[in-house]
Amino acid sequence: MAVIEALDYAVSFGVKRVVLCFDYHTLFQDVSGRWQPKQQKIQTFVDEVNLLRKNFTHCEPSLIAKKDVKLAYKLAREAVSSQITKAMESSKKIENCVICLEDKSMDQFFSIKGCNHEYCCDCMKQHVEAKLRDGMMPKCPHEGCESELKIDGCENILTPKLAEMMKQLLKEASIPVTEKFYCPYPKCSTLMSKAEVHQLTRSIYEIGARICDKCRGTFCVSCRFPWHKDMDCAEYKRRNPNPLVQESKLKNLAAKNLWRQCIKCKHMIELATGCYHMTCREPANFSGMH
Repeated sequence: MAVIEALDYAVSFGVKRVVLCFDYHTLFQDVSGRWQPKQQKIQTFVDEVNLLRKNFTHCEPSLIAKKDVKLAYKLAREAVSSQITKAMESSKKIENCVICLEDKSMDQFFSIKGCNHEYCCDCMKQHVEAKLRDGMMPKCPHEGCESELKIDGCENILTPKLAEMMKQLLKEASIPVTEKFYCPYPKCSTLMSKAEVHQLTRSIYEIGARICDKCRGTFCVSCRFPWHKDMDCAEYKRRNPNPLVQESKLKNLAAKNLWRQCIKCKHMIELATGCYHMTCREPANFSGMH
């Protein structure tokens, strides 16, 4: 009965080659046809086994020692597992990506929420990265489609760095132009809204001083310059027409690393990829470098 059940499973899984391992000598002789069973009930079972054996291209009995039974179980499990895996792979739906024109299984595709256009994950990752590096929120690459990609739907194709870039762009888009405030320290330049600025930790110096949450630098809320103790904004600007010492050091470092400075907002920019075209993130500013 155990042999019959095993063969039934093998047939259902589409297995074509089988070795029947017996550790009981009498049963081995009965199934191999060398002995004739004396009991009619056993003969009926043997006939059913032989009928099932016809479903295979190879199905032979083998006599093994009892100590080798565990090895037989192991080989059987591996064989069945292999057949199941092949059956599952063959049943996977294959689609063609219209960007790279490669055939891939559906689990390698990315579906865009809102429009349901689908492209392979590799192409979508490259598309999203290119748009983010150009300072634009990525949209569906389908011609004429305006569906914007949502960060919660892109987590599986975004690196932590790209996810942070996307969050920054979303934040910039959410803050009105007149409400934007950037940390005045060049190495930081963290974007904040005016409401966030007024909620920052107040400096021990005066009411108008705030401490940036990211770089911990102290700056003036009124003129948006680094904090100037015992000096009003006009006097500070008059005394500091040139960059601060740390800005000078930064410019020297920028020259060494071929960084560029936006002619509008004065922030340093490093070219990671693409052309030398720059779009300033300050309102109504545009810089072109050739």
